Amino acid sequence: MSTLGKVIKCKAAIAWEAGKPFSIEEVEVAPPKNHEIRVKIAATGVCHTDAHAVNPCFKAGLFPVILGHEGAGIVESTGPGVTKFKPGDKVIPLYMPQCGNCKFCLSPKTNLCERISKIKTPISDQDLMPDGTSRFTCKGKQIYHFMGTSTFSEYTVVAETSLAKIDAAAPLDKVCLIGCGFSTGYGAAINTAKVEPGSICVVFGLGGVGLSAVMGCKAAGASRILGIDINSNKFALAKELGATDCLNPQDFKKPIQEVITELTNGGVDFAIECIGNIDVMKAATECTSVGWGSCTLVGVPAGGESVPVSPMKLIMGRKINATFFGGWKSVECVPKLVADYMAKKFSLDALVTYTLPFDKLNEAFDLMHEGKSIRTVLVF
Repeated sequence: MSTLGKVIKCKAAIAWEAGKPFSIEEVEVAPPKNHEIRVKIAATGVCHTDAHAVNPCFKAGLFPVILGHEGAGIVESTGPGVTKFKPGDKVIPLYMPQCGNCKFCLSPKTNLCERISKIKTPISDQDLMPDGTSRFTCKGKQIYHFMGTSTFSEYTVVAETSLAKIDAAAPLDKVCLIGCGFSTGYGAAINTAKVEPGSICVVFGLGGVGLSAVMGCKAAGASRILGIDINSNKFALAKELGATDCLNPQDFKKPIQEVITELTNGGVDFAIECIGNIDVMKAATECTSVGWGSCTLVGVPAGGESVPVSPMKLIMGRKINATFFGGWKSVECVPKLVADYMAKKFSLDALVTYTLPFDKLNEAFDLMHEGKSIRTVLVF
């Protein structure tokens, strides 16, 4: 039976309030409106950003909400005015939109777009569609969208500026990681840090984003890549993906920035922080070389905390920058990243520790918090 133009009832995970487990519910998903697309999600990754959105330590968002922002699926139907997508297209929803017309999209200096919730803090991105309404209801209640994607639902509705059409042969349970984690880490090294051939790099945090940054450093030609994590079980995979040295800060009496500085004859050329801990951000900055050392921040700290950096560290030539979605202009770059994966230019398969049915969502978050998975992908 055709679903075109009709409300679809399907399975979704709802966060009814902060600090509580997700609840698997039957939701109603309305048809797409002008310049919107309804997508049948096939696979979605579980990311720390989703955990942050329901963590009481972060700025409270709007509830109830359907989270999820690292997914891939197939177009079910399109709303009026949509010309670039058709039912059956394989797609990746984008939490970083690209309208192509705003001052940010028209500038090569940034990958931001003014459509991203009016350039507000993305972590508090429980929101509605551009027309101020929701496409989700459950038990008679309006459910908020998240980051313009809401991939923790078997069907979701996104704006056409928040969707990328990809290779029809791409495996959705792998390329969904290009929707967030892989692109963020890989791009942090290549686009934001601009890692140089022959350089020495350090990556703090060897989860999905950090390991992707390791791959980015290797692809950029770094001669030495240090991986830092308090979970030594991650070291074997880190070395497989390009790390030359792996250090556990708990194995040393000295602060890890001092250890790194000694091991690298005065500090690294590029440091990439993929955790979101202000103490680690400080360490990442301090282990870079005087004169030209660069620290790129990827992780997001809880509660709006600030990084305590001495101006003298910067006066002596160090730089700090940060990245959002790895600096990629989403609509144009995501299809290219999928093509590169299909051409075996990098591996996503190594990042997927578990593939579980969608009903195991809460278990997937437990695995992430316990450090037992790099990425868990949920499939419908």
